[in-house]
Amino acid sequence: MSDLITVEDPDDPRLGDYTNLTDVELRRRREPAEGLFIAEGEKVIRRAKDAGYEMRSMLLSAKWIDVMRDVIDELPAPVYAVSPELAERVTGYHVHRGALASMQRRPLPGPAELLGVPGEDTGAPAAPRPTVRRVAVFEDIVDHANLGAAFRNAAALGVDAVLLTPRCADPLYRRAVKVSMGAVFQVPWTRLEFWPKDAELLRRAGFTSAALCLSEQAISLDELAERNPRKLALIFGTEGDGLTQDALMAADEHVRIPMHSGVDSLNVAAASAVAFYATRFKPEHGT
Repeated sequence: MSDLITVEDPDDPRLGDYTNLTDVELRRRREPAEGLFIAEGEKVIRRAKDAGYEMRSMLLSAKWIDVMRDVIDELPAPVYAVSPELAERVTGYHVHRGALASMQRRPLPGPAELLGVPGEDTGAPAAPRPTVRRVAVFEDIVDHANLGAAFRNAAALGVDAVLLTPRCADPLYRRAVKVSMGAVFQVPWTRLEFWPKDAELLRRAGFTSAALCLSEQAISLDELAERNPRKLALIFGTEGDGLTQDALMAADEHVRIPMHSGVDSLNVAAASAVAFYATRFKPEHGT
């Protein structure tokens, strides 16, 4: 059972995990370095717990204590009861959902391990993994809301894994987690180290890689869906600029979403939803 501790001093060092949550640059550096992330709201906290993340502590206003009582009773982590005013002073914003949890990050799998690349022998028996047939690669997406929405799309539409390039935003940053409604806990993901050189891992694992772009040689998304590759990696570029030239050169196919009314592109999160749905795996036709 967790200890319920009333805190009245915003400078109490026990609240250190929750300080300055609105300082994006600070939190982006601090959270990975300290191995933590913040889950906000009852549903997100429960989904993080159910996904197996270890809880470091919770920060609750009074009205949320009964709501979260089962979690409090189950987990051996301190729970700090604070007033809404004190929570705002600590975090830097009004915590509308009244419940925050500091969770422990887990080590990320290697890209080859996540993709099931043959010939990668670590010397230890490999745990059985579900077959990975649909992968999303996000290149340099820096907006946390877009990344969170894209993860939610991936979870909802059957994407098996997500790969992030080195400059991509942190999917465990509070806003990304919040927008995803905890879907970042459902889809296995990891970060690439040497993009786009790492595109070779996709080939070794048997994936056809398809870059969403507006190039002249692009085939339509309908054509790609009709081919129904047995293993498919969809590559999406950063907001505004799209994919880098190196990423386009590394892809097996260039793919565009047919548009009307003079619109040339969609927001990256919206484009991911369209592409994930159109190319969902159909086992009766896959080759």
